[in-house]
Amino acid sequence: MQERLQKILARTGLGSRRQIETLIRAGRVEVDGRVAELGQKVSGREHIRVDGRAVTIKAQPQAAAEVIAYHKPVGEVCSRSDPEGRRTVFAGLPRPRSGRWISVGRLDISTAGLLLFTTDGELANRLMHPAQEIEREYAVRLLGEVTEAMLRRLIQGVELDDGMARFSAIERSGGSGANQWYHVIIKEGRNREVRRLWESQGLTVSRLSRVRYGPVILERALRPGKSRPLTPAEYRHLYQAAGLSASASTPAVQSR
Repeated sequence: MQERLQKILARTGLGSRRQIETLIRAGRVEVDGRVAELGQKVSGREHIRVDGRAVTIKAQPQAAAEVIAYHKPVGEVCSRSDPEGRRTVFAGLPRPRSGRWISVGRLDISTAGLLLFTTDGELANRLMHPAQEIEREYAVRLLGEVTEAMLRRLIQGVELDDGMARFSAIERSGGSGANQWYHVIIKEGRNREVRRLWESQGLTVSRLSRVRYGPVILERALRPGKSRPLTPAEYRHLYQAAGLSASASTPAVQSR
């Protein structure tokens, strides 16, 4: 059976499907000696090269893909390296058994909380794709007076500079006076979306932390800068949320 090239390469852990698509568009992937085209279908028996390195895809089952939860502290950046020398979220992660870690979405440098990492590029792509409507829950501390009219607007939708955005749920969770805590849920991951929604109402976000991504919750025992593997139940539920089978075998990859 043939599948799209970007889908097969994403499953090997070389990157998310979007990252693989970028490589294909740039002409950095070859199939049987020809520059690959976006959407091209392959069986996995072809001679595939990425940046000149041969990639052999094996159809036999291999160990299940890995997924870990990481508690990002404020001050870390969500990139593999930083030209300013700031610490990155990848610096303290354990080494995966095979492939490399792919970040499921990002958090800005001033935002703390839950980040998921996986070696399964297809899983990462599904979890980040807006069509899946995976819930992200945040704890937010606000400076300013929050009115019922503001909350109604934020639920109904606000026009931002990159289109309409809204919270699917808002719940007050403590605080008093000018410092109030809320939990909010969004179903997409646009850049600084939570902050921009509150700022559209004239409010300032003084603290922001992601406390849940889909079925995975950031528990108090996971300290900032630490990671842990998902439990079998979390692993299964995360794949179900992405519309994938956790038991399906993924192709092994050898690079040389």
